[in-house]
Amino acid sequence: METFNAWAPLLRHLIELAAMLAFALSGVLEGARKRLDPVGVCVVAFLAAFGGGTLRDLLLDQRPFFWIRHSDYVWGILGLSVCALLFMRQRHFEPTERAIQIPDAIGLGLFTAVGVDTAQALGMPSLIAVLMGVITGVFGGVLRDIVCNEIPKAFNDHRPYAVCAFAGAWLYLGLRNGQADETTALVACVLLTAGLRGLAVWRNWQLPGWRH
Repeated sequence: METFNAWAPLLRHLIELAAMLAFALSGVLEGARKRLDPVGVCVVAFLAAFGGGTLRDLLLDQRPFFWIRHSDYVWGILGLSVCALLFMRQRHFEPTERAIQIPDAIGLGLFTAVGVDTAQALGMPSLIAVLMGVITGVFGGVLRDIVCNEIPKAFNDHRPYAVCAFAGAWLYLGLRNGQADETTALVACVLLTAGLRGLAVWRNWQLPGWRH
């Protein structure tokens, strides 16, 4: 257990970076579909990767923002955007979108865990900490879709997304209040959130839509 806890910060950093790359790729795909120029595609990728965490830091009055503290994140997103622009073609869009569902679900779980953990460490009330987790995991995709003139998929996809983050964040707080260590709570939050999202995509679970 001590060895796992010693490696946990590095593992969290690596998975967080991988999740941001996955979300950035979704931004590149959306920008390419809308035939944006290279600057526009990069902006959409940055919004998808950094939007949720930036809004969380803004609401919690955390300065500097997390991506300013970790400049390697910025270089990673920029490199991914440039490579995608150089090598991706129209025929790649559909299979890449299917393949990205798994890292997207993992990213949702990780960002939810990071968001609720950050807010809880600052002494926020439970509901606020949960909402910070949901915002961190979901809002980057919302910004991506708004900039691309689409109704955010998190709101009209009908497959649970924010609901998965909401459940995972409450699990994190329940474990922490039950005296579980931080690593256990973070891993459990990631597994529940990502697992629920993966099941929702696999089984095509649908939230009820508005009935006229």
